[in-house]
Amino acid sequence: MSGSFGENGHSRRLEGRVAIVTGGSSGIGRGVVLRLAEEGARVVVSDLREEPRRGKYHEVDTVIPTAEVVWQGGGEATFVRADVASDDELEQLISGTVERYGGLDILVNNAGIHIPGTSESLSIEDWDRVMRVNLRALFVATKIALPHLRRSGRGRIIHIASVHAYGGGAGPAYAPAKAAVVNLARDTAIEAGRDRVTVNVICPGYIETAIQDYLTQEQIDGVSARTPLPRLGLPSDIAAACAFFASDDAEWITGASLVIDGGFIAPV
Repeated sequence: MSGSFGENGHSRRLEGRVAIVTGGSSGIGRGVVLRLAEEGARVVVSDLREEPRRGKYHEVDTVIPTAEVVWQGGGEATFVRADVASDDELEQLISGTVERYGGLDILVNNAGIHIPGTSESLSIEDWDRVMRVNLRALFVATKIALPHLRRSGRGRIIHIASVHAYGGGAGPAYAPAKAAVVNLARDTAIEAGRDRVTVNVICPGYIETAIQDYLTQEQIDGVSARTPLPRLGLPSDIAAACAFFASDDAEWITGASLVIDGGFIAPV
């Protein structure tokens, strides 16, 4: 990303709002942080480590920490180390953000993990770990953040799920967790709607990030061949939708799930 955030043609729909993005150092989360900051939000970047992950297929040259990129572009961001699997660390992340900025407007639950395996090969401990990070942590973060988001008057919760919310193929933990996230959002949307808090889900297909390192080039080529649009997804594709859901343009959209996959799941 070059130039300052005021020179890229994006509007400033989120001017003055405060956002938390979990898993914000790399991949989709990094893209979301940069876009929210471009739109004027003050963003707390939460992750296990500040240094961005570098992949063997994608993000091979990504080295500058996300918050530093934001500052270089004239925005405002703060890195906070937090493990979303820890209730205490989530509490500290959210309460610390509110203390620092005086409130919270946007929560993007992006952090997630994938541990390959089958029903026979995946250990119960690994199944529990995937569920804790990919589902339970979203509930805990939502629970802690909701009182602050209600006070915002324009609170937004955005969960990052997956196209695997609508089908198997990613293992016995990942797909069920992502499917549950869609219904978690619907339930919270019903609960929080009267206070103008919206809750929506983005379900990405293949996105070019370092997390894809567990795949082979042949598998990636297969995904590309099956995708109707002539390229794979980018973090900026998800970030654009995230900025929309976070903005006033989406104030009457809640409980929705948006698939962004280049048409990957369109074929029957």
